[in-house]
Amino acid sequence: MLEGATYADWETIYNDNVVRVYRLMFARVGNRPDAEDLTSEVFLKSLPNLSLPSPVIQVSAYINVAIRSVLADHWRRHYGTPQADVDVDNIGRPYDPTPSADESGRAGRILALLPDRSRAILELRFLRGCSIKEAARAMGVSPGNAKILQYRALRLAAEVGQRMLS
Repeated sequence: MLEGATYADWETIYNDNVVRVYRLMFARVGNRPDAEDLTSEVFLKSLPNLSLPSPVIQVSAYINVAIRSVLADHWRRHYGTPQADVDVDNIGRPYDPTPSADESGRAGRILALLPDRSRAILELRFLRGCSIKEAARAMGVSPGNAKILQYRALRLAAEVGQRMLS
């Protein structure tokens, strides 16, 4: 939209912003169900604070504040820690679900170096697309324990990946 432009209706606000918000959420949480839920939360949180017509810049500011708040709540709820600051203005390249050969090979090498339970939870969640409940059931643990296993496995995978680069 042009500088100084305004939004006249809710549908236009949603249509102009939903893809950007979803891509950001997906990039942060890594799975479709959570990204969809969080995207909905962003709009539920930001739209009641706006009156129509609203300047595009004001709508964007409200949505950005809602993104930060919703992500912080999500990370606090699920992992007990706040997410680092989110740069909502610089999302980067759009998500491409097809990894390059180099990325696939590196991910495979990282997974191979992880303990069995860590590798299992990451494969279930991110390679097979299982929900936390489905992964927990497959591993014979509670959903809460599966969340903890996933969190620890991701941290361990990040450490292994860093060691591989250095």
